[in-house]
Amino acid sequence: MLRAIVVSPEPELAEALKQAVAETGQLGVVRQLDRYPDGHELVRVLRAHAPHVVFVSIAALKPAIELSQLGEQAAPGIQFVAINRTCEPAILLELMRAGIREFLPVPFKRQELVDLISRLREGVGKKPPMFSTTDLLFAFLPSKAGVGTSTVALNVSVALSRLPDTKVLLLDLDLNCGMQRFMLKLDNAYSVVDACEHAANMDEDLWPQLVTSVKNLDVLHSGGMNPGVRIESFQIRNLMDFARRHYKAITVDLSGNMERYSLEVMHEAKRVFIVTTPEIPSLHLAREKLTFLQGLDLGDRVSVLLNRAHRRSVITPAQVEELLGAPVALSIPNDYHGVHRALTAGREVEASSELGKQYAALARTLVEPRPPAPVQQRKRLTEYFSILPARYSLAAHGKKDGG
Repeated sequence: MLRAIVVSPEPELAEALKQAVAETGQLGVVRQLDRYPDGHELVRVLRAHAPHVVFVSIAALKPAIELSQLGEQAAPGIQFVAINRTCEPAILLELMRAGIREFLPVPFKRQELVDLISRLREGVGKKPPMFSTTDLLFAFLPSKAGVGTSTVALNVSVALSRLPDTKVLLLDLDLNCGMQRFMLKLDNAYSVVDACEHAANMDEDLWPQLVTSVKNLDVLHSGGMNPGVRIESFQIRNLMDFARRHYKAITVDLSGNMERYSLEVMHEAKRVFIVTTPEIPSLHLAREKLTFLQGLDLGDRVSVLLNRAHRRSVITPAQVEELLGAPVALSIPNDYHGVHRALTAGREVEASSELGKQYAALARTLVEPRPPAPVQQRKRLTEYFSILPARYSLAAHGKKDGG
């Protein structure tokens, strides 16, 4: 079904149109404005609702034409329909010169509306509206619980938000053990669950109530523990579509339980970071998850973040790459005291610290063009896993969990 916005300073005209459109069952009005918006407000409305069509009253001709021109600049391909009680031939000609090819007179007759919607659908099929969206979506996946994924996701998100012209959204999708609310001492009662429930009808007025802004970073936390709550894949898709139109970069803190909505996020992500530590159990589960993701054709976008690394570690970053067959994007030094101070203060680690500089360096690489990954040659490191039990099937565990 086509989505439409109605702009009319005459509320009764807009209501009549909404009722007539609803009776056709072929087009849905997602937003009504009782004034001609300025450029900034128009862009916000278009990003929020991504309409195919804008019905605009020409009771005031000049602002109506200006609106159509601004709309075409913001979303090329969007269809504009002029509405009014009367229309002189000279005004019709002026509308056509401005690029408005359709006019719908009052009263709104069903057959005229049906024919109009048919032409609009054909136009949208040939040239769909183009909304500016980002492809900078990054997922952070823990190899196992307790490896510091939430800390990494938060600090990379903050580092991204410090880059010029980079508005960032951090989503905490660990619904039962999410840490972002605790780490940042957030008191917003709304969570990512609320956002998903309203994602299909999200607008520019509701969204600011759901997120918490920390300078240039917006955070949507996971809420309180509720084992019975579920997020459906279509809800995540709607939420991501909305977020992509509003942010330069999106980061997602995943639970590691491989729920269906987590897989949906990773399919959408530009890069997936498996966070692991140099310990054997963590590396074992990192390899299990990487193998699973490779089976979903996601292996080429997976990199490793080696957290809590230290110079005297038995296993080096190079050996981790050999073992996992995936590049180590960053070896993150262990800074227990720095992380502890940040948690106590409810903020990110100090940007001037060695740890903060590492996060900043990674953030810069995420917005730069990525060079082709070198072919990884598998070498011996299986002796490190001789003490482990037989490998189990992650896919089987995923079925058992219902994820």
